[in-house]
Amino acid sequence: MSEQKIVTLDLTGCKSYWELHERIRITFGFPEWYGKNWSAFWDLLSNDCDADKVEVMGEHTLSKEFAPDIEKIHEILQRNKEECERFGWSCDYEIIN
Repeated sequence: MSEQKIVTLDLTGCKSYWELHERIRITFGFPEWYGKNWSAFWDLLSNDCDADKVEVMGEHTLSKEFAPDIEKIHEILQRNKEECERFGWSCDYEIIN
């Protein structure tokens, strides 16, 4: 049995929306042309990410202004998990704080 591929998105100390999406781009190996918005994140996550599990760390270090973005990350990861399950694929996520 092969090992599970885990991608860890570390948001510790993130200071801006641009930095948040740049961390996403680098962590997931998205191309330079990644659109740095939630639609682009969904599109690339659902089509180009081969991770079995996504771990998100450091949310608790972000200012309150990031609350809608954190909510959006959770929503997209949950949606991706549900889509994968529909097709019998393994794809989960965990919030680590």
